[in-house]
Amino acid sequence: MDWDYVEDAMKRKVWAVVGALPRETKYGFQIYKTLKLNGYTAYPVNPKFEEVDGDKCYDSLSSLPVVPEVVDMVVPPTRGEKYVEEAAKLGVEFIWFQPGSESEELIEKAKNLGLKVIHNTCVMLETDRENKRGFLLLFSFSWL
Repeated sequence: MDWDYVEDAMKRKVWAVVGALPRETKYGFQIYKTLKLNGYTAYPVNPKFEEVDGDKCYDSLSSLPVVPEVVDMVVPPTRGEKYVEEAAKLGVEFIWFQPGSESEELIEKAKNLGLKVIHNTCVMLETDRENKRGFLLLFSFSWL
């Protein structure tokens, strides 16, 4: 994986979370909520639900009102292939496989379709790092 992709993806503001769930204890909910709380425009994608965290839930990437810049995958690899194909077809730049949502085959497929692939790290961890980096920068300038 190219770690520059992580930094670039974190700068993008429009995300889709495939596998977002309405249950607060679930990973799909926590990722969706973390993105929203950190200023990202996030769209939940899950054909099984109408709402996640009070927001409309979409049944596919194609049904979103905009094309996301980053698609965050929180579904098992066996369910991910159609979303990888759909993301590539729509012209999405980044696809982020959360731990457990990736397989070597799916990663290769995404790369072959021209997607910039991120895996082996969690977006919640990276969001936390971005917040700390911003705090340290702000804190260091406050002493000037």
